[in-house]
Amino acid sequence: MKNIFLKLTFVMALCAGLFSCAEDDYDIGEITAPTNLQVDANIVGQSGEMPNGDGSGQVTFNVSANNAMTYKFIFENGSSATTSSGTYTHQFSETGTKVYTVNVIAYGPGGTATSMVVDVEVLVTYEPPKELIDKLVGDGNKEWRIKAEVPGHFGLGPVGGVVPAEWYSAGANEKSAAGMYDDRYIFNEDGTFTHITGGTVFGRAGLIDQLGGSGGTVDGADVLNLEYGDYTENWSISAPGGNETINLTGIGFIGYYIGGDHQYEIFDRSGSNDIILRSTDGNGEFDWWFIITSGEEGDGGEEPEEQLIWSDEFEGDSLNADNWNFAIGNGDNGWGNGESQYYTDSQDNVKVENGNLVITAKRESESGFDFTSARITTKDKFEFTYGRVEVRAKLPAGGGTWPAIWMLGAEWPEEAWPGVGEMDIMEFVGNDPDRVSSALHFPGNSGGNAIVGATEGFTDLTTEFHIYEVEWTTDKIIFSVDGTPHLEFNNNDDTPFQNDFYLLLNVAMGGTLGGNIAADFQESSMEVDYVRVYQ
Repeated sequence: MKNIFLKLTFVMALCAGLFSCAEDDYDIGEITAPTNLQVDANIVGQSGEMPNGDGSGQVTFNVSANNAMTYKFIFENGSSATTSSGTYTHQFSETGTKVYTVNVIAYGPGGTATSMVVDVEVLVTYEPPKELIDKLVGDGNKEWRIKAEVPGHFGLGPVGGVVPAEWYSAGANEKSAAGMYDDRYIFNEDGTFTHITGGTVFGRAGLIDQLGGSGGTVDGADVLNLEYGDYTENWSISAPGGNETINLTGIGFIGYYIGGDHQYEIFDRSGSNDIILRSTDGNGEFDWWFIITSGEEGDGGEEPEEQLIWSDEFEGDSLNADNWNFAIGNGDNGWGNGESQYYTDSQDNVKVENGNLVITAKRESESGFDFTSARITTKDKFEFTYGRVEVRAKLPAGGGTWPAIWMLGAEWPEEAWPGVGEMDIMEFVGNDPDRVSSALHFPGNSGGNAIVGATEGFTDLTTEFHIYEVEWTTDKIIFSVDGTPHLEFNNNDDTPFQNDFYLLLNVAMGGTLGGNIAADFQESSMEVDYVRVYQ
């Protein structure tokens, strides 16, 4: 990106505070307005061939001045932004090439200020699709709200993450006392954005102060029910990096005030009434996720949506005994597979730390076996029929390792295998480290005759987290890795996959699939970030 310093029309304005006193003299020191104000504008994609940028409409302003404390940017459409760093990226959105006038103000001690007016010529090639505009605007005065009644309507995750509310997902109506659910948002056809607040708003401590409201209750990192009235800003649609994005001017926000650039990327708008949004906060700390809807709660206008019915995020410092059981021992003939490990409930083999479940297989003697490891299950604690299981995990390395994320029919061991059915969401063999597989076991298709699908060519299964998933319905079972299916099965009433199943996580060693154990193997772990079940 070529950096071109804009030396354009400017106006210098100096403001000095005047003070008077009655009888007492106070030495307040010299109050000096900022000097040497400079504005450097970087138009994204700017080059000799594209002097007005690549069409994204993004411009990063870098401002400096001697004796300045904060900087404010005021744009033609009435929006503004304030920063102490002097760096701010603005999204221009009017299609075509246009010269925009920007007023930049440097503030010093005592309210002194120096300003400069600059013109920047920017190309915007994106024009939002009509169906998106129609969806947002409707026939006029169409109201949007946070979809409080569904889990995941509000949450957070890593910056740049692609899993909605990956690190925290609010339950249905969880924030009913925060001052968010009665807010309404109107995207007017004339480009104005109306936020009806209901008198109070909800936001991030340290950032919501930008609104200048009063009152509110500090609750950890949140501020609840800050007094703030209705307001109007402007809205537009752009597509930086090809991602459709709602841009709000000034202090315009949706759901939970996070400061930042007030840009909300449209992550999913496939629902007839719903849109999933994400936005990075002003601290650059998290991506915040929101589900907004134009439908009324319980109006029947949408098909039933997928909801999170069970999960373990592995927070805290120990395994949740309400969710999991331990399988102890080596079972019958190495759990029927000739496996070489002895499963324990020792923290050397299974623990929760740093937000992950860690199952470790080790070379150590126990009860006549040369290796220890762990196997945990949800039997009798969580069992379900149909749904989508999503597990984010990093796999163990080393010849002989055989980790698995899987499900068994709830009637086992009371009823015989394979009659109860088995769904292997993920199996990995350390002796074949670029391949991950899934399988179905049931009468006529079990053991070496199981129905198997696999994906090959991985280079990072043991160094990076991946998402392993099964989608299970009455007539279809689909296994995937990172959203890409590798096994699809037509389910029917003749299979055992119409009944309750439970979850299992383990790391085996050797056996019929794990194969030879490397002579130098000492220990290795499977790390699980979360297990989530949706219906």
